[in-house]
Amino acid sequence: MLPFPTTRDTCAQQAADTIYYNLVPFTFVKDIMKETPIVWSQPSSYLSMIQGRAFLQVLFNVLLLMPLGVYIRYFFQKRSFWKYALLGGFGLSLFFEITQITGFYGYYNCPYRLFDVDDLLLNTSGTVLGFVTAPILLALFPSRASIQEKSEQIVEQNRVYTMPQLLALMIDGVIVVFISNIISIFTASDVISDALNTSIAMVIVLFFIPWVRNGVTPGSAILRFRYVDRQTGTPTSESLFKRFVALYVPWLLFTIARLVNDYAFSGHPDVMLEPYRAWISVGMFGLSVLISFILFIHIVIVLFSRGKRSFYFDEVSRIRASRK
Repeated sequence: MLPFPTTRDTCAQQAADTIYYNLVPFTFVKDIMKETPIVWSQPSSYLSMIQGRAFLQVLFNVLLLMPLGVYIRYFFQKRSFWKYALLGGFGLSLFFEITQITGFYGYYNCPYRLFDVDDLLLNTSGTVLGFVTAPILLALFPSRASIQEKSEQIVEQNRVYTMPQLLALMIDGVIVVFISNIISIFTASDVISDALNTSIAMVIVLFFIPWVRNGVTPGSAILRFRYVDRQTGTPTSESLFKRFVALYVPWLLFTIARLVNDYAFSGHPDVMLEPYRAWISVGMFGLSVLISFILFIHIVIVLFSRGKRSFYFDEVSRIRASRK
């Protein structure tokens, strides 16, 4: 499914007779044999087959969803739940294939990858294989019971470490990108529209959702905590809005720097601007690097402070993460 194409006009990059689907199962066997023929009397040909592109593609398709099978076995524990791995792997793989054949649900004007029934078979097989082999892998990790006990202790102490907070923010960022892409289906394709779409998505994910869900963002919901005011112990619209603004401003500065740089080199005839194009580009690049450096150092300091420091957006908004 990833990476996405760099342009929405994917039809222009494809031939008129492009076929977008393969409904014949086990085509990958023919592909392997065609690309790297095996001579059974020559073991060296086996190695060539394993190193071939077609074989590696099959291998990676199997490995792709093996972690899902391992997690399902970890969560349900019993072997009798193998059907969940089968259905889960097939469902997720089908989601990938539908996303590709529909051009990310209409965002691209043509499908950007093949809908392949072999991918469904291999991904699903990988999930079931992960479920079956999970006990071997899970023996290297703490049991679910011990993790549950530790989790209950953390909830009782009402302590949220900085790493889960950062992971929650990253999840929120992924959802912002997803919502922005959905909105862009119905809007023009230009840098201004993209910036507005992302702004709307950020308002939804970082302010509106926690406001109506009692301080819970999508990311914090996954990691099981919420954001509350440090004084009242409950989320307030004012503190949530301040947190949103604190997160929005750095992104806005990055966006402004990109827009200014794009305008300076857009090819518009501007006699007054011409002598300063290079300096504008250097200045905007320097601004982006400076902001990135400051944020990176800040994140490193907070992560290694062992809970003594908070992220700047929580300090500005006087918000803290709470398990209760």
